[in-house]
Amino acid sequence: MSGSSPLRRKLSVLGSTGSVGCSTLDLMDQAEKAGTGAFEVEALTGGRNVARLAEQARRWKPRVAVIAEPGLLNDLREALSGTGIEVAAGDAAVVEAATRPTELVMAAIVGAAGLRSTWAAAGTGATLALANKESLVCCGPRLIARVAAAKGRLIPVDSEHSAIFQVFPADAPERVARLILTASGGPFRKTSLADMARMTPEQAVAHPRWSMGAKISVDSATLANKGLETIEAAYLFDMPAEKIAVVVHPESIIHSMVEYVDGSTLAQMGPPDMRTPIACALSWPDRLSWPAPRLDLAALGALTFEAPDFERFPALNLARQALIAGGDAPTVFNAANEVGAYAFLDRRLGFLNIAAVVAETLERAMAEGVMSGSDDACEAALAVDARARRIAGTIVAQRAFAA
Repeated sequence: MSGSSPLRRKLSVLGSTGSVGCSTLDLMDQAEKAGTGAFEVEALTGGRNVARLAEQARRWKPRVAVIAEPGLLNDLREALSGTGIEVAAGDAAVVEAATRPTELVMAAIVGAAGLRSTWAAAGTGATLALANKESLVCCGPRLIARVAAAKGRLIPVDSEHSAIFQVFPADAPERVARLILTASGGPFRKTSLADMARMTPEQAVAHPRWSMGAKISVDSATLANKGLETIEAAYLFDMPAEKIAVVVHPESIIHSMVEYVDGSTLAQMGPPDMRTPIACALSWPDRLSWPAPRLDLAALGALTFEAPDFERFPALNLARQALIAGGDAPTVFNAANEVGAYAFLDRRLGFLNIAAVVAETLERAMAEGVMSGSDDACEAALAVDARARRIAGTIVAQRAFAA
């Protein structure tokens, strides 16, 4: 950390066995070895990877380790036998772990599965380091209000939103003309539509710049991730859709920009490494010193930019339309995209049909109406999500194996 005193923080990591969770623990380990950080872990939760969760628990000695899959409780209990670490399993146990007293909660569970635990953590008053896109897309304004009501703080962990967060004038948002999200363009940036139709899951997850989980990598390949991030940015920074732009930046060095009303544009830069925005969230408003990769601008030589191709990547426009429509449309977009992406990963759907499933699901859901009657914002969003998934599942079955 800047200054002489090491950062000391008590935290929980929800989704510790996933890509962001593993990067978080790796960063913490490096900071401790460098003598710049000291961390106490209250809870770790994982999905199905018992071996990885047990290894993490033995290293960090949390008070509780939770596996989301109930049938794996005995395996986790056996793996942590003799450690004194409490073990639990199931969705309710993950939610309970999210509410344990701590300074910071890293919400890194991928997909709608992370919504309940993120919502629970938002009500505790802890700093919420948010890496779960779906929580913002499905419950954005209500989630932000919940954090504020509990006198907590929400810090985005996505590299793009972290970049904006670091240069956004929170005390004078009227100074901002627009937000500019950068996109790597994914592995198919230069691929023709005809060739994209034949792309395999292995090709889609081979991201040229970032190391991410399979589903997030597919979202990058379709640019659905940039659509989701547009929705998130609108909620996080209270900006309308027309003031949020996307530009393709293949080098992934500028992570996003804020353009001011006087024509100035501030950019946050850094190597494409998720540990950098994670470090920002862990230590804000200070800076955590760790063996971070450094930029060598002379070696880079040039940074390039290009406009996104909306014809080859229609998910971008679909997300913008959902944001403008408001209401449940962003939740439907997210649910349909997740169903389509996993169907593609399971080889049941062609790559180009992911966006087609999203478009048709939005059309059907909005025509049929998917509103929930629940007064609980989280449960209402989950009900809409479930309904949209059923619609999307039907469409996937109709389009399965189609080109």
